[in-house]
Amino acid sequence: MENSRRDFIKTSLLASSALMAYPWLKAMANPAEIGKSASDKVRVAVIGVGSRGSGLLHNLLAIKDSHNIEIIAVCDNYEPHFQRAGKLAGSNAKAFYDYRKVLDMPDLDAVIIATPLHQHAHIAIDAMLAGKQVFCEKAMARHLDNVKQMADTHYKTGKILQIGHQRMFDPKYIKAIQYVKENRIGQVTQIRAYWHRNNDWRRPVPKDKPELERKINWRLYQEYSLGLMTELASHQIQVANWVKDMQPISVMGAGSINYWKDGREVYDNVALIYSYADGTQFIYDSMTSNRFYGLEEQILGDKGTLELETNKMFSENPPKPAGILQLINDIEHGIFDNIPIGGASWVPETAMKYKGEYISDEFELNETRLQLEAFVDTIRKGKPILGLFEQGYQASVWALLGQKAMESGQKVFLPKELEL
Repeated sequence: MENSRRDFIKTSLLASSALMAYPWLKAMANPAEIGKSASDKVRVAVIGVGSRGSGLLHNLLAIKDSHNIEIIAVCDNYEPHFQRAGKLAGSNAKAFYDYRKVLDMPDLDAVIIATPLHQHAHIAIDAMLAGKQVFCEKAMARHLDNVKQMADTHYKTGKILQIGHQRMFDPKYIKAIQYVKENRIGQVTQIRAYWHRNNDWRRPVPKDKPELERKINWRLYQEYSLGLMTELASHQIQVANWVKDMQPISVMGAGSINYWKDGREVYDNVALIYSYADGTQFIYDSMTSNRFYGLEEQILGDKGTLELETNKMFSENPPKPAGILQLINDIEHGIFDNIPIGGASWVPETAMKYKGEYISDEFELNETRLQLEAFVDTIRKGKPILGLFEQGYQASVWALLGQKAMESGQKVFLPKELEL
């Protein structure tokens, strides 16, 4: 993995002057040296070890030897997660129910926060004030004022606050942004994204403990989450902002609960339009009642289209097919060009099956692991990577503003007090 990562950086990042404008990629291209001594060890705790936290913990364990990491603590206040986390982390890691006891550990360098959304802000702020570096899952917080408080604490303390947008470390996304900057798809005139699922998003609640419903299914209740907007849309808003190299100026949209009428409070379908200052629109929709289209980010330019999740680029003027397909196409043109079937001229397109080109051949690299490697590297350097936090901040803010637009039925703009 480490060799593949370094080879990718050398061949893809260093060769691109456009990409070097992104400070987090500069940092990836110039990693800190990793020693094997105890003094070089990075000591980390994971706070919140549910599904996402467990995934992050597994990735940390996979790189702990190559990056000289020690997981010294895990924390969760839900008993099944607490027990599982202790087993995953190993006997050398202490297990806590209260995150404040984690922050009291004098040899702790950093925390990884993967709790339910409504707990992100106070844990992250307390951690930074306690002198710890912070990796926090997206979205940043449930409320706009909490997002701003996290930002203010980050700037005041100078501590790292990296938000979990792993697509910024995904080779195919990095390569796609390079193509945008190099004008390979021309002027970007529209961005579309969607994330479709077909399930109720519920987790099972023990029959003998119905009081745990809101604790376990926190994603379905507005006190703790905004569902599709904070859990999914925030990722794709970040991608759109990255493509445009700016944040939107307004958003409007609509959402409702039109399928899962089971007591949930968050929308089960949303549709929004984000507008940028140059007139570009980002069109977004998400639902939980149909999974046919899955998820995708589509970048549309006058010369081509990028589909980032599937790692494909499509030219507006695709190359001619080779060999027999070209011969068939030429014959069909000769036969049909002057025969008025359905119009003055009709040419069948069956011989031309253009399936696009792959953006990157490094799609097998683990982007979650890459972002954790970058976080550990930043801890060693002792200072935040310029520009990285702002990506997470803007994505979180506009996810919350999108919710506000849907609830109000009005076009919503960025409040002055949320500007950085």
